Amino acid sequence: MRTGKELILATKPFTIENRIRSWYETILTLTLLIVSLGANFIQLPLVFRLFFCLTTALLYVRMFVIYHDYQHHSILQKSKAASRLMKAFGIYILAPQTIWKRSHDFHHNHNSKLTINGIGSYPTISKTRFLNLTKTEQKIYLLNRHPLVIIFGYFTLFFYWLNIRSFIQSPKKHIDSLVAIVLHVSISVFIIYYLGVATFFISWFSPFFISFALGSYLFYCQHNFPAAQFRENPDWKYDSAAMYSTSFMSMPQWMHWFTGHIGYHHVHHMNSRIPFYSLRKTMASMPELQSVVKTSWNPIEIWRCFQLKLWDDEQKRMIRLSEL
Repeated sequence: MRTGKELILATKPFTIENRIRSWYETILTLTLLIVSLGANFIQLPLVFRLFFCLTTALLYVRMFVIYHDYQHHSILQKSKAASRLMKAFGIYILAPQTIWKRSHDFHHNHNSKLTINGIGSYPTISKTRFLNLTKTEQKIYLLNRHPLVIIFGYFTLFFYWLNIRSFIQSPKKHIDSLVAIVLHVSISVFIIYYLGVATFFISWFSPFFISFALGSYLFYCQHNFPAAQFRENPDWKYDSAAMYSTSFMSMPQWMHWFTGHIGYHHVHHMNSRIPFYSLRKTMASMPELQSVVKTSWNPIEIWRCFQLKLWDDEQKRMIRLSEL
């Protein structure tokens, strides 16, 4: 079984992009998204509006993964049309590329390293370091990993961390974060004033809230699960981080489609240049990528993942706060 650089190089043939496929997946997703979002604002029976609300949320997730792949340079590179489209979508989805790409690249280069800064990820430290923090620092650390912070990702991660915080820290560098904030607030006010509060919550707010909650948890659980391994910087290896610190999210095929196959997360971390539509094929073609820890949307598993707070270096596993 290949490991290390040999394993990473073995994934290279799967990084070849099918440009027609990339545009097809992008245009199809955008078209379905526009239709579903538009249907949200039609005065249909409530059950149909709720259906389109959920469908729009799922399509936001899928389009975000396509945007995410573009930022990884795995699809649609050297295309002016794609560049303009992705910049606009990044602002619309509250993940402007100036802050998103920098923080997400950091995450890939430091996946599963024990750190308190939480750049591009959720902070994870050892129980020894946690006990040496002040009470205030401990509360802030635990707050950053709190289930409500993840579920309310629309406010905590996207609105605050990716936009408000980044703009305050560096206004000139993150002007697109200000544009994203102004755009969302303006559209929200417009909808409430002209279409009413009910339409705002069903047609505009809820699809964003649901999609960010799903996306935030999906990102969290694929790096924070009972069997996940964490390392200090000197002991860290890229391929090991992909295989033993990143999970495969088991779900129905229709859900894999809506999530842009990002559930094959260990494959994505092994080589982020693999287009999202080739992740499944890559895993099926390489035996080394098939022995991986699985997570799922099972409520019991979700609860177990949420309970994990600290890395125990003696037991070599994540522990709950009650085990401290």
